[in-house]
Amino acid sequence: MELRNAAAVVTGGASGLGAATAAALVEQGARVIITDLPTSGGAETAARLGRHARFVPADITDEDTLAAPFDAAQELGDLRAVVHCAGRGGDRLRIIDKERKPAPLRSFVDVLQVNLIGTYNVLRFAAARMSGNSIEQGDRGAIVLTASAAAFEGQIGQTSYSASKGAVHAMTIVAARDLASWAIRVNTIAPGVFDTPMLARLREDIRAGLAATVPHPKRLGAPGDYADLATALLRNGYVNGETIRLDGAIRMAPR
Repeated sequence: MELRNAAAVVTGGASGLGAATAAALVEQGARVIITDLPTSGGAETAARLGRHARFVPADITDEDTLAAPFDAAQELGDLRAVVHCAGRGGDRLRIIDKERKPAPLRSFVDVLQVNLIGTYNVLRFAAARMSGNSIEQGDRGAIVLTASAAAFEGQIGQTSYSASKGAVHAMTIVAARDLASWAIRVNTIAPGVFDTPMLARLREDIRAGLAATVPHPKRLGAPGDYADLATALLRNGYVNGETIRLDGAIRMAPR
């Protein structure tokens, strides 16, 4: 799929993986709507990317506000590309604590609300807009979702996070089959340990320890690594229904 002059939406685009992806799309000639929470630095990110990027705030879990970035994208042209990076970390709660008290159910629900329900909300908005496009180079559009290596080897304390990201992985092939009749492709990236604002809060020795666990290359993933794969998945018209691990061959230990 040709990205030049295509309209695109990147969720979670204010920082990290989303900001890098928005930058890569602009560099490849797309016109990009960055969406993130109103309190994020999305406006500053869009300003840095120049006239082909614009920030439209929204909450991915909110049916009403999420329409705005997709409407804005269609003002730029046919919406052809969506990369969904918005999400949250887990709650790091054990299923029961040392006193045998069960973890609060609300915390589990909150993680799923953002990472799973939010993903489905983005998916359905993207598909509805793309379905009205003409077919070009075999596609009406392409969508990239974000799971995690934790979808496959979640660590202790990641029950909610792993469940939410595992569900995104499970959703991928179903969505690709469902939307095939509309010529819309759906793929997912499952990142490992990445150098994002979430990990930036950790001490340097902890970050170095995480990097050392990656078989090759022995470093944290860079947001540009994600952006490079995301744009490749958008462009390559024969990749569909796949969850691709982007993790340097890491397999997470229990803790």
